[in-house]
This record gives sequence, structure tokens and C-alpha cells, in this order.
Amino acid sequence: QVQLVESGGGLVQAGASLRLSCAASGRTLSNYAMGWFRQAPGKEREFAAAISRSGGRTYYADSVKGRFTISRDDAKNTVYLQMNRVKPEDTAVYYCAARDGYYYYTGLNEYDYWGQGTQVTVSS
Repeated sequence: QVQLVESGGGLVQAGASLRLSCAASGRTLSNYAMGWFRQAPGKEREFAAAISRSGGRTYYADSVKGRFTISRDDAKNTVYLQMNRVKPEDTAVYYCAARDGYYYYTGLNEYDYWGQGTQVTVSS
């Protein structure tokens, strides 16, 4: 079993950059495909970005494509979400998730482990 802890959230102005981290413990992250999801107030949790177990493939929601970058450093057992040119509509709690397998998926039910989330608030 793997435990995930997100960090790096905060309050930023629109147009700024922010990097979220997801640190894993319990098992090595190299066993998992990883995803970032987000949940805005009053809305359902939605997919944002994902990366395959090898790191060779990534996938993004249209809403973040071109602005966000997911990456992984298995030596540090950490996955990152670099958020550039953030917008007020990016305001949400951001969660990382691990899937025991090679390939990533965009559905919440495809992931086995979840972190507690980190709040990102973007002011206009």
C-alpha cells in the first residue's frame, strides 16, 4: 500500500505559477501510474493530468493543456504538477492519485490510492 501527501498549494494571483508535489511512502512510486485531479467548490472531482508508470506518456484535460505539466521523479518518490498561467477557474483542492499499473486513466474509479489534497486558490 502507498500513502500520498500533497503539498505546494496556496493563494496566488491569476497569471502566476505554482508547483504542486505529491510525496509517496510505503511503496516505491515506480510501481504506479499517477494522476492529478481537482475539485472546485460545489463541483465534482475531475481529472486534470496523468502520467504513465514509466513517465513516457502524459495526458491532460483540455482545460489545463498547455499550462500544466505533470512529471515524476521516482528517485525522490515524488510526482509534480507544474501550474503556469493559472486562472481563477483553477481554484480547487488538488489531489494526487496512484494506479497500480502501467497506463494512466482519467476516471476516478481507476485509481487505487488518494492523497488528502492541497488547496489552490487563484485570485483575479
